[in-house]
Amino acid sequence: MSYPSIADKATSFRLTGLAVVLLALGAILGAVQTGPPPTDGWQWLHWICKPLTTVLIVWTAWRIAPPLSARYRRWIAIGMVCSLAGDIFLMLPQDAFVPGLVAFLIAHVCFIRAMLDDARFAARPLALLACLAYAALNLWLLWPSLPAALYAPVVVYVVVLACMAGQAASRAWWHAGDALANPARWAAAGALLFMLSDTLIAWNRFRVALPWAALWILATYYAALWCLARSIQRVSGTGKHA
Repeated sequence: MSYPSIADKATSFRLTGLAVVLLALGAILGAVQTGPPPTDGWQWLHWICKPLTTVLIVWTAWRIAPPLSARYRRWIAIGMVCSLAGDIFLMLPQDAFVPGLVAFLIAHVCFIRAMLDDARFAARPLALLACLAYAALNLWLLWPSLPAALYAPVVVYVVVLACMAGQAASRAWWHAGDALANPARWAAAGALLFMLSDTLIAWNRFRVALPWAALWILATYYAALWCLARSIQRVSGTGKHA
């Protein structure tokens, strides 16, 4: 099978990246400007641009060629579709925080499965322990502000998220210096940005209103998805898996 040249792929990434940035800016602008009338008229922009940005990133991930592996791309794409479901739940007028949390939890399980394709779980235990420690610290600080009904789902989510980020960092460390180093670094960057975005969501929702919260949350979220999409790209010399 023939694949696009390096120059063609670079041009395609730049154009798609520009479209993602523009849609993400629309989602951020719509969220930042949403408030009491008359500013709530911007909400439609957020509702349109937020899911469309994720859809475009999923589409980009699915058409990347050559992929690191068909299985890796499939699990990353499924995780992104679950993230899209989470986006929609969190946009609904009613409080659908728990369904959104479940959708993103399934997404992280899919990302973990993808990153087990070429590295065992916690191949570098210190990376996983660092992410778990960071998650535990945040959970301890936020615990007094959490509603009792959310104790169990939040704990489960935080553990799975930390395992996803820890596995990504561990995998990047494991492959440092070999042909998988570049894709693994993209995945690790995406996973750690995802963890940062979720940290910002938690602090903004349960502890203190962050200035320009939508900007920081959505910027880190879309950067995370974009990095995960880039991690699918197989570089020259990288082996191909079934």
